Order: sequence, then structure tokens, then C-alpha cells
Amino acid sequence: MTERDWERRAPGRVKEVTSLSNPLVKDLKALALKKYRDREHAFMAEGLKLVLDALDEGWTIRTLVYAKTGRGNAAVEKAAARTVAAGGLVLEVGEKVLSAVTRRDNPQMVVGVFEQRYRALGEIRPAEGDVWVALDRVRDPGNLGTVIRTVDAVGARGVILVGECTDPFSLETVRATMGSLFSVPLARAEPEAFLSWRKDFPGLVVGTHLKGSVDYRAIEYAGRPVLLLMGNEQQGLPDRLAETCDRLARIPQAGRADSLNLAVATGVMLYEIRRKVLPMAAPETGS
Repeated sequence: MTERDWERRAPGRVKEVTSLSNPLVKDLKALALKKYRDREHAFMAEGLKLVLDALDEGWTIRTLVYAKTGRGNAAVEKAAARTVAAGGLVLEVGEKVLSAVTRRDNPQMVVGVFEQRYRALGEIRPAEGDVWVALDRVRDPGNLGTVIRTVDAVGARGVILVGECTDPFSLETVRATMGSLFSVPLARAEPEAFLSWRKDFPGLVVGTHLKGSVDYRAIEYAGRPVLLLMGNEQQGLPDRLAETCDRLARIPQAGRADSLNLAVATGVMLYEIRRKVLPMAAPETGS
């Protein structure tokens, strides 16, 4: 094992790094590339809250990077101690190193490197009332991050990525989830594998489609598992996937727009699907 490998893998290491040419910094910067993230099965989460959310949800941390200005911050030091206890590497760095790693001029104080996590499609066995979202070839990191955040907000169970989708572990997507990535299970599948799994889905499969024949509010969702199938931002739901739906729903529009943003449409559908189980907000009472 080389010295570089030892530094990367040694448990409970705390190291000060000031040079942009340090091999550890180069490895961290490389996580901006999907091929490197996939090879290392790792990704970065920026911000103390996201790092703590991930640790609280049991995600495996490999490296914690924090700015020197964070020294003495109780929450930062707690995150560092948890990283050391988990066998991770802790790096204390200058602002220029942190900016290079995050590719931002004003980076947050803390960055964590975590192991990627996917749920095997075959392990998903929906029970009554469960809601899953399947996204076909979603391309925009902001859309995917917002969908994951909305799935978390409504209490749906998880997201299935079908076909060539944007990477849920890119920095842009992780930021857009606002921490929900760590509490929403993800699965991924090629269309053939997804269609095979769908054959045994024990509930209602609903897709949104411009040619949908049913108003989304007229469908009875309660009392059974629901799979919401959403299409690509540009092309919508392809015929092959549309044909597998039990219902094709439409969302009425009164204005001139010819379609809704993918994340917005998914949010509209999810809140309707979950409407009967989401508690009504109690009215505020006057003094």
C-alpha cells in the first residue's frame, strides 16, 4: 500500500491540508466527475446540516472536510468526532482548498464524502398505502433534487430512476434535495428490468400524459400501493411506459403554458395521491 493509499484508508485520521496539489485534494475534486463518483461509489454533500443529516440516517462517511474557521465550532467538532469514530478521515483545510473542492467562491464550512447507496429494485415490495415515484430519463439535477425533496415532504416511500437519468449524487442534485436524499430510498433500473418488476406491482400504476383521459383529481388512490410514473422533461412519457399504466392522468391548465415543469407536475400529483393521509393544518387561534 502506498503512503497515499494509507492516508486515504487509515481509520480515525485527522490531517491539515493547505496545498491544492495534495493528492487528497485532487481525489476530492475528482468527485465532480460522474465517472469518478461511480468508480469510487462515493459523493460529496456540502454543508454542516446535510452532513449531520447523513450521519443521523446512518450513511457511511469516508471523509469530512472543514474550514479552519470551523475550529472551535461545537457542531463541526461533533461531526469530526463522529467521522473519526466511524473510521473516516478528517481534513482541516484553508478556504482556497474548500473552494476548489466545492467549485464555489463562497463554500459552506463543511463538506462530507459519503458512500453511495441504492436499493435493489427486487427488494421493493410495496404495502398498502405506499407511494413510489418512477422517473423516466430525468435529465435536470434541479428537477430530480426537487422531486426527492417532495417525496420526502409528502411521506412517499422512494424514487426509482428508469433509464439514463441524471446522477442523484452530483453536487447539484444533492444540494437541491436539501438533505432529503438521505431519507428517501433510491433505486435504478433499465426500462426492461423496470417493466418486468412493474408486472408484479400490487397496486395502481398512474402516469401523467398530455393525452391522459382522466383528471388527476378523479382517480381513487387510497387503500392500495401507488406507483406514479413521470416522463422525461422534453419528451414526456414514452408509449412503452404509458401502455403499462392503469391510468393516464392529465393535470388541467387554464393558461397559455402547454405543459408543467416535471418537478411541479410531480409535486401536484403527489399531494393529490397523499391528500387523504396528510393531516389538515389546524387553524391558528387568536389571543
